[in-house]
Amino acid sequence: MQQALDAFEQAMVRARELHGLHASLSAQLTAAVDLSDILRSEIVMAVSAFDFFIHELTRLGMLECYGAIRNRTDAFNKFPIPIGVMIGVTPATLEAEIRSRHGYVSFQQPDKVADAVRLFSPVSLWVEVGASVGVDAKTLKTNFGLIVDRRNKIAHEADIDPSYPNQRWPIDRAQVEYTFDLVERVARAIFAVTV
Repeated sequence: MQQALDAFEQAMVRARELHGLHASLSAQLTAAVDLSDILRSEIVMAVSAFDFFIHELTRLGMLECYGAIRNRTDAFNKFPIPIGVMIGVTPATLEAEIRSRHGYVSFQQPDKVADAVRLFSPVSLWVEVGASVGVDAKTLKTNFGLIVDRRNKIAHEADIDPSYPNQRWPIDRAQVEYTFDLVERVARAIFAVTV
């Protein structure tokens, strides 16, 4: 399971390096050069790192359930597997099926993250993660959901405010740093409460 956290940490290093590039370029260039899309890409990278982390953690956790390393959850027991895969199922075929089933699913919104974690862990995810980071579950889910919503505006709507005159939504370094901080704290807390 550690490899999921390690991969997340490496992806966040890349996002933070981009943040450093933004700082360096901002110090050297005038305000006439718009560098805000670097900040937008940093938010996309941070949420992508988190999504990948949840995918990896879930895959590894489910394989541990299959191998009787951890207790099987109700969600694990209900995970649909085609009959063709069930005949002679091995860890490799199960892993391939998990990757296939989850390949088009994003684990970013809080409820989707909780659904993924239930496939390998019985924890009351957002209650325990909230306690770990010192925020009540409802507030944490709301704040995390807002980060994901902003990522979606950037990735799917070009970060354009639909009201006239169709300007991009404002962004600054503080927003990105808040995103990094919350995403990292949540990912590490999820790891801590599920392993």
